[in-house]
Amino acid sequence: MRILSIDPAIRNTGYAIVEGDARTQKALDYGTLNIPAKLCQSRALAAISSTLGNLIKKWEPDEVAVEGIIYVQSHRTAITMGAARGAALIAAASHGLRVFEYAPTKVKQAVVGKGGADKQQVAFMVRALLGLAETPDADAADALAIALAHLFSSDPNSQKAIPRKEV
Repeated sequence: MRILSIDPAIRNTGYAIVEGDARTQKALDYGTLNIPAKLCQSRALAAISSTLGNLIKKWEPDEVAVEGIIYVQSHRTAITMGAARGAALIAAASHGLRVFEYAPTKVKQAVVGKGGADKQQVAFMVRALLGLAETPDADAADALAIALAHLFSSDPNSQKAIPRKEV
């Protein structure tokens, strides 16, 4: 199975293309879409959707996994993050892909073993599990972790499986 996973944010959206199953996984591509602050929000959202659409065309994933909504104290931040998530969901849906969401704590639980893991622990474990030569930046590492959590959940007998929720 080939997965596109997304850690949505208006300025730094992490993405990953990972192939495999609950037992073996391989990272094919990953990175962060860095959107300049000078670009207005509507253009930033269009850039996110367009870039993810291009990744879908290039890699032809079977499914998409995205980070679920997180609690934030600022309404403005929540709205902005929701808009970025919406751009990602539209890119996936317009290509006919099923989309699954995972809570950040559940992703950390599946990949690190504890839901309160920090970003450095997630990046370290992602690097180790995927045999990467370098530690990815935080946003790309989060996207890789989301992909791993999704693949672990494809086998309900896996000890690392977490509940799947299609959106």
